[in-house]
Amino acid sequence: MMNKVVVLGGGHGLSVLLKGLKLFPIDITAVVTVADNGASTGRLRDEFKIPAVGDLRNVIISLSESEPLLEELFQYRFKSTGNLDGHSLGNLLLAALLDMEGSLTSAVASLSKILNLKGKVLPLTEDVINLIAETKNNETLIGEVEIRKSGKELTKLYYDQEPKVLPEVITAILEADLIIFGLGSLYTSIIPHLICPEVVTAIKNSNAKKIYVCNALTEKGETDNFKDNDHVNTLNK
Repeated sequence: MMNKVVVLGGGHGLSVLLKGLKLFPIDITAVVTVADNGASTGRLRDEFKIPAVGDLRNVIISLSESEPLLEELFQYRFKSTGNLDGHSLGNLLLAALLDMEGSLTSAVASLSKILNLKGKVLPLTEDVINLIAETKNNETLIGEVEIRKSGKELTKLYYDQEPKVLPEVITAILEADLIIFGLGSLYTSIIPHLICPEVVTAIKNSNAKKIYVCNALTEKGETDNFKDNDHVNTLNK
């Protein structure tokens, strides 16, 4: 029986997958990328010099077993003509808890208790990092937003600094019975985990079965004309 399941991803796709997984009697650990630099998340990153919290917010909600109204409140976005416009209440709460407790990991753990999570959520790192991509035309794209909207074929992906991966992430991978990659964008949700050497080493040393949940649709610039095997070959690369 597969008791311990580790899911690596980010964005809305990971949240959708976890909503289904939490219905099974398994021990779930979701590892989430923290390099997003768009919308509310990007503004909080710039103002407070913190890792991205938006994907963490979505994943926490997906594993929550609290009252629906509390979840709805957590996802609420302000609409105003002032500085709060577009900010998610959940993002603000995570930023506040990070400031109070001194670490993103502790902030996520505290919020997880409040929302009664079925499983554990871990940020990939506590570091404030930017995702950088190089295109087939030798252009350099800085930040997830630029990478996603470029629509250009990507050839290389790396961070602007080598992040320190949380030890808890490595331990979870090594102890897992099953490791799932996805669901999500190949270059901005899944590969960001696999450009960390210690994560790759842990995956190789893990006895867990590995599953890749492939997107049904291609994404412009990232996976134009890709077949399933192209996704897998890219992951292996």
